[in-house]
Amino acid sequence: IMNKLYVGNLSPSVTVEDLKQLFGERKLPVADQVLLKSGYAFVDFPDQNSAIKAIETLSGKVELHGKVIEVDYSVPKKLRSRKIQIRNIPPHLQWEVLDGLLAQYGTVENVEQVNTDTETAVVNVTYATKEEAKVAIEKLTGHQFDDCSFKVSYIMDMDAAPPVQTPRTRRGGRSSRDQGDSQPGPSGGFGTPRPRQHDFPLRMLVPTQFVGAIIGKEGLTIKNVTKQTQSKVDIHRKENAGAAEKPITIHSTPEGCSSACRMILDIMQKEANETKTTEDIPLKILAHNSLVGRLIGKEGRNLKKIEEETGTKITISSLQDLTIYNPERTITVKGSLDACCKAEMEIMKKLREAYENDIAAINQQANLIPGLNLNALGIFSSGLPVLPPAAGPRGAVPPVAPAGYNPFLQQAPEQEVVYLFIPTQAVGALIGKKGQHIKQLAHFAGASIKIAPAESPDVTERMVIITGTPEAQFKAQGRIFGKLKEENFFSAKEEVKLETHIKVPSTAAGRVIGKGGKTVNELQNLTSAEVIVPRDQTPDENDEVFVKISGHFFASQTAQRKIREIIQQVKQQEQKHQQGAAVSPHHSK
Repeated sequence: IMNKLYVGNLSPSVTVEDLKQLFGERKLPVADQVLLKSGYAFVDFPDQNSAIKAIETLSGKVELHGKVIEVDYSVPKKLRSRKIQIRNIPPHLQWEVLDGLLAQYGTVENVEQVNTDTETAVVNVTYATKEEAKVAIEKLTGHQFDDCSFKVSYIMDMDAAPPVQTPRTRRGGRSSRDQGDSQPGPSGGFGTPRPRQHDFPLRMLVPTQFVGAIIGKEGLTIKNVTKQTQSKVDIHRKENAGAAEKPITIHSTPEGCSSACRMILDIMQKEANETKTTEDIPLKILAHNSLVGRLIGKEGRNLKKIEEETGTKITISSLQDLTIYNPERTITVKGSLDACCKAEMEIMKKLREAYENDIAAINQQANLIPGLNLNALGIFSSGLPVLPPAAGPRGAVPPVAPAGYNPFLQQAPEQEVVYLFIPTQAVGALIGKKGQHIKQLAHFAGASIKIAPAESPDVTERMVIITGTPEAQFKAQGRIFGKLKEENFFSAKEEVKLETHIKVPSTAAGRVIGKGGKTVNELQNLTSAEVIVPRDQTPDENDEVFVKISGHFFASQTAQRKIREIIQQVKQQEQKHQQGAAVSPHHSK
């Protein structure tokens, strides 16, 4: 549906064969259907990527029988509403800049980058209203950025379709829309093609005076680095004009990143020796704040260990330097070249682990919650890294959730109750003026959100009681974590970590702990959340006890889901057991 193109300004003598031949010459997949009318045609392409390629390579660039053809999406007026596609975006344009530009024309509900083969980036944008999308199309068409001028089209908005549509085609529209979408990686820029495995780039900061030497004459030095290490290296020398340091992003395998890092450090050291700068050049690695806490480890244990094993001194920039535009912290490593390179491997290993854990958590959420739009949570602007979506290689089916309980397979997802603890001084911000914020939040998440009264005037934490389906829980908790981050209740700490309590049947509590604490330990390792089942609880009137979970948002969510799965399995086994007992009364235990 998304990929039907309109081909206009055709000479009357053009045939279907001419068009097919043209597509063949341009290495475009042969279109499934070509419908030729007088002076124009409709062409169906198999996927969004080939449709974009056809528009990019043909529109206004090709003559057929003496007339220059136009190519664009064919979107009937009724389905032109809130969705637009912007093409020809320069690959180094920062996301913040694009977001700022889009926001000038209205409320943006969603922006997704489309994986394409083009040098420039392509995004699909959903505005809150038709009018905003219309203004954005008028204003953004031809908008110049560097030497690229934006190309903008309406794309099919299935939600605007009249309700007579059968659900099947609608779902088809959805899946083709979700294929190959990609969101920006933590590095912030577009245009970094994502290798199949989750690409986690190494980001370095280098002194501006060495950038010339790293690039080399006519770019030969950096070409040599990329060739030898099989990596893609972006030197962001236009960023932070006048700054003493420039970021470099290296995309490759972990080994490739490490060897590129060593070569760059080598080049800088040689240059320093020639210019008689005597002191050692430290290695500086940039990492997203939401991953740094896990690099540092409890009471700094992980960092100390890396320092001891590699013989380096490692410092991390203070949280005070973070801004919305710069969510990264600088990890400075001092030591010999060899020592710095060893430390880089260990540091990146820890950061990658944290990142992969967050991705696993997101994949699990995305499986549990079909159609979950993580951007809509608004937690990413506030310090969680935006991660690639759950889709595997392009067009592949997202990984299946682990066996066990999928709350969405049952007709009505179960209502869950979660007790979330927030700092007392954050209560006002969560409630908002005249209760507006908490009302909007409850509406957005589809959950009931109540703040329990304080038990005494001097409590440091207040309990928020959230009732709703798993999806509502995810949205409500995500927004609350995000709000606390935005309001700076967590400036001095690593990342927003909150404690949540959920109640579990006392029969299931043992299963959550596992033999010798095995399950709890696995949960903690898998999710990097702390999970505590207090031992001496008296079950309440519903025969339930509390489990306490504390961690950053994704860790906490994953732990909550896992524990709910265990509860569900216990319940199913009990039901089977009862049915079994009913069938054979002399069934011996």
